[in-house]
Amino acid sequence: MAVSAGYSQASRLASAFHGCAAKIGPSVLDCDSSMLATEAGRALRAGADYLHLDVMDGNFVPAISFGPKVIANLRLHHPKVFFDCHLMVQKPEEQVEAFAEAKAVHPETGKNLMQFIFHIEATEPRGLTQTVIDLVRKHGMLVGLALSPATPIEQLEPYLHQVDVVLILTVVPGKGGQSFMVDMMEKVRYVRSRYPDKEIEVDGGVKVHTVDEAAKAGANMIVSGTGVYKVDDMALAIATMKRSVELYGNGLSEEKVSPLRYDKDIFR
Repeated sequence: MAVSAGYSQASRLASAFHGCAAKIGPSVLDCDSSMLATEAGRALRAGADYLHLDVMDGNFVPAISFGPKVIANLRLHHPKVFFDCHLMVQKPEEQVEAFAEAKAVHPETGKNLMQFIFHIEATEPRGLTQTVIDLVRKHGMLVGLALSPATPIEQLEPYLHQVDVVLILTVVPGKGGQSFMVDMMEKVRYVRSRYPDKEIEVDGGVKVHTVDEAAKAGANMIVSGTGVYKVDDMALAIATMKRSVELYGNGLSEEKVSPLRYDKDIFR
């Protein structure tokens, strides 16, 4: 079945409305990694809702980033921050226990602060997707599934009701210098139309100029690397992207957002 099969114009228009809070998560791959904790703090003070941590093993994708030890150390500096760990690794089942070392619960709200997202392309061919979902749950973390651009959204269907978040990649994972793939928004619409209260995250080439496409499709969690760390006004960039999700979603935010200047032209 194609993603767009049976998809009416009315359902396209309705799919963006959801019950999920707008959240912006800077990808720390684009910060000065020699000062990771400091750079993470800078984004959080500028209004970021969580930290997106890309873990690459050099096998699933060509690049290598950092592993659970670095994330556990980062947790010491940011004990109350939500860590969104995106594992681009060949065998995520071997990483679950180590990543659980960095899990945390917010002392005031009781919110789980650790999310473990793995690629279905790494587990489904080996018949291990359900096993990894169960393993992550057993270790007390939130669990998510990521989908690369070439993979049909229907592969997620058996697991959508079980996961806390669906991550739609809008670039090919592990390759730099790519542009936002707007056609991936059909996948976002597919999930949003079926799960109005599901967290949907997009990652890859999302900046103030492209965020509206993701927001209109129904994404509520926005990952942005250069769009946060490589702009003159980080706080305004974060606020602008969050405002887009609020405008095209349902207006919800984890924190009340003050009125702001919604002017994307200043980033050109």
